[in-house]
Parts: sequence; C-alpha cells; structure tokens
Amino acid sequence: MSTDFQSARVALGARLRELRTEAGLDGKGVAAVLGWQRSKVSRLETGKQTPSSADLTAWAEAVGRADLANELKGRLVGLETQYRSWRRQLAGGHRARQELAIAETSTTQTIRGVEVSRIPGLFQTADYARHAFEVNAEFRQVPRDIEDAVRTRIRRQECLYEPGKKFRFLVWEAALHMLTCPREVMAAQLDRLAGLIGLDTIELGIIPFGAQLRRAPGHGFWIYDRRLVIVETINAEMWLDDEENIALYERAYDWMAEAAVHGPQARRLIGRARASLDLS
Repeated sequence: MSTDFQSARVALGARLRELRTEAGLDGKGVAAVLGWQRSKVSRLETGKQTPSSADLTAWAEAVGRADLANELKGRLVGLETQYRSWRRQLAGGHRARQELAIAETSTTQTIRGVEVSRIPGLFQTADYARHAFEVNAEFRQVPRDIEDAVRTRIRRQECLYEPGKKFRFLVWEAALHMLTCPREVMAAQLDRLAGLIGLDTIELGIIPFGAQLRRAPGHGFWIYDRRLVIVETINAEMWLDDEENIALYERAYDWMAEAAVHGPQARRLIGRARASLDLS
C-alpha cells in the first residue's frame, strides 16, 4: 500500500475519531448507534480499513454532523489518486488537506521544496496563511473553514523544531515581493522568514533576480525524502512516486539550487523586499 494512501487514510480516521469525541460518544457508543461491530469502528479510526461512501454518510449522521458528509467523502475520493483535483480535495474546506500534510510530513525526514510566487506553507505566519486560504476559498468556491485551516497549518510547523528533520527550500526572489496580502502582513511574514535562517533544521535559499540559471523555476514542487513529489497546478495536485519522476524533480531542484544564495546574502534579499514595502 502506498505511503500517501495510508497517510491519507490515517488522517481520515483521525477526523472520524475527532467527530465522535466532539459528539460525546465513545467507540462502543457510536458502534451501537450505527449497528456496527466495535472492531469496525476501531479499524476505521486507526486507518486500518477504508470506509465506504455510505459508511461516511452514516458516521456523519450518527455524530450529529450530517453537514460534514461531503467533507468526509471528499477525503475518501482523494485517497489513492495520483491526480487529485482541488474540487474534490477541498469539497469540505481546506482543513482536510492540511491534516494530510501533517500526516505526510510526520513520516518524512527531509523535505526539499521550490516556491516561485509564495512563501512555503511551513514558513507562513498565521495572517499570511489566513489571506491565502481566504483567496483560495473564493477562487475555488469551496467552504470557508479558514480558522480551522490556519490552526492546522500552524500546527504542522511544529515539525520544524524536531531534531533529525531537514527542510531545504528554494524561494525565487519574486515571492518576497508578491503582494497577495496587506503590506503589514507581508512585512511580518518577511520578518518571520528572515528569523528562520540559521535554524539547524532549515536550509533556506533565495534565487535572486538576475541570477544565471540552468533551469527557470517554472512552478513549485515539494520532494518528500526520495519517495514522493507533490506538484500543485491550478486545478489539481499531482502525487508522483515513480522513480523516473522523482529523479527528474531532484535534478530540477539541484539545478535551481546552483543559483541560490543563503545565510547573510539571503537575509539581505529578504530585508530589501521588506524595505520596499515602505510602511512609514
């Protein structure tokens, strides 16, 4: 069973358990309401069994949250597909995708990423993330679970301080100037980014304007160890776990890394972007 499939199933099980707990039910109680064996409830909540669409509808009704049936079924649809449409992934809002990111990150030692137009989610402030989710919800016309999504994204960032993990990111300088939020929010975000330089788990490189490139940063992507690449497009995510694609994206990362600056030079570029905001 692929790791991405199992991680998604575990995340779905955790969501089922959360809804049961919020309803004040224990495992035996929800099993009685549903007319199921207690063992089935346990397998679903621990990610050891894949629920059916009917199971999820019944669960939502049993815990008094029939309104969340579409969210749960949206998670189910995305479990094992390589090409994961945003329409389906975000059917119940952004929180589900953020929880999946936590599950995937927890099983990864090294994440390499490239971002060309935004600050990586792992490095975002709550306000920057909030604006990103708000705009995305409007653009995709999906439910606005903004605060839940923000809290989950910030919770994911706890991994940045775990010994042994490594986060190697390349950010094109344009992302430091891209104003998709108020200037005050961007200023705080740039301060946060500069403050992360020097953390022993983080290697942040900035690709400057005017740098000589062997390959232009066409789009963002994240590489999880050497087992998975996630690429985001306007309408979908691609989850690529075959050796050929992983090698291709590793080469793209390495070629772009040749042009990146780090440490004090990276901090100067961030400072220059902040100064350009002219908040006086």
